[in-house]
Amino acid sequence: MAKIKILIVDDDPDFLKLMEARISSWGYDVSLARSEPQAIELVKKDKPDMVILDYRLPDKDGVAVLKEIRMIDEKMPVVMLTAYPQESTQQDAGKLGISAFVPKLSSFQDMHTSLKAVIDMVSKQLKKE
Repeated sequence: MAKIKILIVDDDPDFLKLMEARISSWGYDVSLARSEPQAIELVKKDKPDMVILDYRLPDKDGVAVLKEIRMIDEKMPVVMLTAYPQESTQQDAGKLGISAFVPKLSSFQDMHTSLKAVIDMVSKQLKKE
């Protein structure tokens, strides 16, 4: 069976490398984007099974990027990451059908534990379809 493909979108290159190493170690294929245009190009070209999207990007916020992703694929699972977990942010993203909202502020291990649980849950759902 093919590996689940996950696109990670974040403007911090160190965070991307760290997340790529961690999520790859969990057995998933990972691609990376540092900007909104690059993310949208990869969603169209590579058709990932899931997107992990930072809320704060230099060119557009994550909700704007999520809206663009939804125009390409209404059902693609998207996990939103943010260091600024405000209720209004979560509500805006929630209206667009995100799979989960994971705060970056939690301890490093807590964030990874939460993220792995979400990825595994979405992966199981994708395998059922």
